[in-house]
Amino acid sequence: MLLKEVCVENYTNIPAAIAAGANRIELNDNLSVGGTTVSRGVMAEAAKYTGEHHVPLVTMIRPRGGNFVYNDTELKIMEADLLQAQSLGVDGVAFGALTADNQLDEEALALLIGAAGGMSITFHMAFDAIPEYQQAAAIDWLVDHDVDRILTHGGPLDQPIADCVSHLQTTIKQAAGRIQILPGGGITTDNVADITTTLGVKQAHGTKIINY
Repeated sequence: MLLKEVCVENYTNIPAAIAAGANRIELNDNLSVGGTTVSRGVMAEAAKYTGEHHVPLVTMIRPRGGNFVYNDTELKIMEADLLQAQSLGVDGVAFGALTADNQLDEEALALLIGAAGGMSITFHMAFDAIPEYQQAAAIDWLVDHDVDRILTHGGPLDQPIADCVSHLQTTIKQAAGRIQILPGGGITTDNVADITTTLGVKQAHGTKIINY
C-alpha cells in the first residue's frame, strides 16, 4: 500500500484530508514560506483528532521562513516546541538545521534530536540545500543519529519533480534501506503513482497528493 503523507496548513483541513484517505499528516503554519511551527492550541487539537482517527501526525518544527541556519535563541525556541509536541502526544516531527555553508549543523541537530525524545524524526527539505556531492555523508550522519526519514525533492523546488527523479534514485541508492526517503514537492494525485513506482518507494508527500 502507498502511504500518502498530506501536508496541511493549520488544523482546518485535517478532518477532510483524513476522510479522503490521508495516511499521515504533516502539520504546518505558513506554507507560503515552506512551513513553520503551528501554535500550541493547533498542535493540541490536531494531535487529538489524528489520534482518535489512528493517523500519525508529524508537526513541522521551524521558527521562521527563510534559510535553515539558526542562532541559539531560535534553537531554544525549536527545543521548546519539540518538548511541547512530545507532551501533546505528537507522533513525529520534521526539522532541519544547516551551517552557513550548507552542511548539516551537527551540534544543533544533536540538540534537536535529543529534545525529540523518541518521536519519529523527518529531516525536511533543508536536505536539498546540501551540495549533491556531500549528501551521501549527510545521509550517513542522519542514519547514525536515528533520524527516520528524509523529505526531499531531489533538486531545487522550481524544477518539476519529474526532472529530479534521477537524483532521487541516487539518494535512495545511497540510503540503502537504512533510512526512509520520502519524495515530495510537486507530487499530486496525477503523478503520485508514476513517481513512486519509478522510484520504488512506498510513501510520498504533498499538499495535493489526495483530492479533498
